Amino acid sequence: MTADPSTADVSPASRNLDGLMKHEIYWRDRQPWLEEHGYMLRPRYRPGWKPSESGANESYTFHEDSHWSLVSSIMDATKVADGSLVTMKKIKSDTHPHELEIGQFLSSDQITSDPRNHCVRVLDVLTDPSEPNVSIIVMPYLRDFDDPGFLTFGEAVACFKQLIEGLRVMHENNVAHRDISTMNVMMDAAAMYPDLWHPQVPSYKYDYSGIAKHYSRTERPPRYYYIDFGLSRKYDPSAGPPEELPIIGGDKTVPEFQGEGYDKPANPFRTDVYYLGNLMRTKFVDKYRGFEFIQLLVADMVQNDPAKRPTIAEVEARFDESFQGLSDWKLRSRLVRRNESFIVRAIYGIGHIFRTAKYVAKQLPPVPTPSS
Repeated sequence: MTADPSTADVSPASRNLDGLMKHEIYWRDRQPWLEEHGYMLRPRYRPGWKPSESGANESYTFHEDSHWSLVSSIMDATKVADGSLVTMKKIKSDTHPHELEIGQFLSSDQITSDPRNHCVRVLDVLTDPSEPNVSIIVMPYLRDFDDPGFLTFGEAVACFKQLIEGLRVMHENNVAHRDISTMNVMMDAAAMYPDLWHPQVPSYKYDYSGIAKHYSRTERPPRYYYIDFGLSRKYDPSAGPPEELPIIGGDKTVPEFQGEGYDKPANPFRTDVYYLGNLMRTKFVDKYRGFEFIQLLVADMVQNDPAKRPTIAEVEARFDESFQGLSDWKLRSRLVRRNESFIVRAIYGIGHIFRTAKYVAKQLPPVPTPSS
């Protein structure tokens, strides 16, 4: 996930004397150890780094190394062996005691062999040499799932389908995510962005040499992933339906966690259904015109009584039925914001006509499906 640099603490008190933010020192100090394990951080996080000098008419922010990490537990790195980019996450076992175990379970052959799986894979696990309670997990380099924006109903349907089937895989394997939100859904956009992107300035190439040009989701379909299993739990099905006391994640609107319900246990699988339904509602159904075909399903997913919400298996069956009847014309139609003016609609509509004609000529499917 990326954040707005303007919201970060950039006061002198937040910086170390060598120019790094205080929370970045951890990564700088471990760069030699990470290199021994085959990973290289950006120049900013290498021992001896000095900020790039700027010319008389040049802002320091024009330099790649001027951008600090905004999340203390997350860092990008290059895999020395093949030059590929990865994401690293620092996990403290005393804070999130189940995260590593569940992440590894969801990365096992049992899960990853299922083509419906959409859980981010743990590629490597490193134990901090000086803090035994800290592990660093290595994962693929991913991008926010809604950046750039969706262009067509078909692109949105493809995202819904992947997220629904991915959650079903988790639930079939007795894992509840418990923190599904816009912050914890990402996409593998490497095909969309051939030159990749900078983690703090995603509109720029990773090496900061220019704007990161990209293809649309229809041209280069991404694969969507659930991340962050810090609040997730795996349950024993023989013990019956699980119940958990509320735990607040990124989405703080869960009905059963409000008011008096804050002290009452609830089924985390039904809460997961709410989370996913609320993401679909806030990012698509309420934001754009034309999502009537799933409006009733989403309404059922987010209703106040958890027991009345459909299971994720029922969600998938109803979703498949709802979009199967959509025409190619509908699926290729442009997403129009509810507050979009007529003039804006006309301007964007013209461009969409030519773009769609190109897709049809190339025989690109209206619902883009990533290669497995």
